[in-house]
Amino acid sequence: MARPPTTHRCRGCGAVTQRWAGRCPGCGEWNSLEEWAAPRGTSASPSVGPVRLAEVDPAAGRPLPTGLAEVDRVLAGGLLPGSVTLVFGEPGVGKSTLLLQVLTAAAAGGRTVLLVSAEESAAQVRARAERMGPLPPALFVSATGDLDEVEAAVAALSPDLVVVDSVQTVVDPAAGAAAGSVLGVRACVDRLTRLAKERGPAVVLVGHVTKEGDLAGPRALEHLVDTVVSFEGDRHHSLRMLRAVKHRFGPTGEVGLFEMGESGLVDVADPGPLLLGDRRPEVPGSAVTPLLQGRRPLLVEIQALASTGAGGGPRRNVQGVDPRRLGAVAAVLECRAGVDLTGLELFVSAAGGVRAAEPAVDLALALAVASAVAGRPLPADLVSFGEVGLAGEVRQVPGAERRLAEAARLGFTRALVPASSAAGAAGLSVVGCRTVVEAVAAALRLAAEDGAAAAPTDRPALGAGTIRSWSTTAASR
Repeated sequence: MARPPTTHRCRGCGAVTQRWAGRCPGCGEWNSLEEWAAPRGTSASPSVGPVRLAEVDPAAGRPLPTGLAEVDRVLAGGLLPGSVTLVFGEPGVGKSTLLLQVLTAAAAGGRTVLLVSAEESAAQVRARAERMGPLPPALFVSATGDLDEVEAAVAALSPDLVVVDSVQTVVDPAAGAAAGSVLGVRACVDRLTRLAKERGPAVVLVGHVTKEGDLAGPRALEHLVDTVVSFEGDRHHSLRMLRAVKHRFGPTGEVGLFEMGESGLVDVADPGPLLLGDRRPEVPGSAVTPLLQGRRPLLVEIQALASTGAGGGPRRNVQGVDPRRLGAVAAVLECRAGVDLTGLELFVSAAGGVRAAEPAVDLALALAVASAVAGRPLPADLVSFGEVGLAGEVRQVPGAERRLAEAARLGFTRALVPASSAAGAAGLSVVGCRTVVEAVAAALRLAAEDGAAAAPTDRPALGAGTIRSWSTTAASR
């Protein structure tokens, strides 16, 4: 048998070259190329012959429920046997807690599960698990980062579910690469994928993220696994969101919501009380907008506060909202609507730790800023959504019917929306607006009809005269 061709491979990034060089062409590392014989005939799945499609067992493609309703919502029913799922999120957001609850629920349901803890000891895992409730006997833990030991444990237990926390800390001795390196992570994922396909357990891998919030490691990891799930949230708030970025066995539009508590994560079937329970609608600068998280509408409060700047030009302080969207909306208010923001410092926040990044938040941003500058609160039962263009127009956004239906369900009775999508909902009075001028004037008119006070706080409203005089002539502009 002919000897496989000899090439050179980088021990850091895995780049392969035909000749040795002092510097890797892939990652630029010096003296990292090593002689490597390329293997032949390798495959990530066992060899099987062709079968009749009508003879394939349909039950083999049905997911097994995890025991957590919001996780099953995102994964279209649960985890499929033999599948590989990659879960990533920022440090401290609760990935390990979520997956430990999934393991506990599965073990309590009679399935054998295994947690491979490469970052924590078995004692640390037990201390965290005891805070969530009783420990089921079918839950096993292996505190190791050696992939050979992981395979041995799977062969001995034949578990239904395996969680590896985290894949960046597991080492494949056969790969000859350091833990966390591009080559090492890719080799571990490839071997764990083969393990899932050959032995049948559902495998869940925990992945780290970069400073930008993206999945750490090569992008090829997303193509090696069946499902990629992100777990998001602000560690200073209790709300957490689980969403599928890639899912071979179902749609990726669903979002799971959780509330972080002392005993772990709790499913949030109705996020309305959590996001709007502490709202003070009588204070200027508060606007409610229905956002779409996947296909799920969430009503979020957008708060704005205007104060005199300390010199050096006005600043825009933003939390939970894209600063570029706020900058564009503020420019439109000044240039197209005549709202005087000169010398004002704006503070804008999406309450509850939600990230309001979609264009539909533009109109609520404009109304919140106008309300804060005028010192006049918006109606408590008013919601608004729509994209604001640079010409001052209000553009339609997808999912208008779902947004309005959610607002009506939570008790809101009025809505300001783009004129091109002013379809009504049961129990909801919808006002269509073509421009941001019409929208702000309509909001302030509704507030005046409700008898809202001009400035219920103990300080004068900034720029109130400009807004009030402008709003009375908005219809003629």
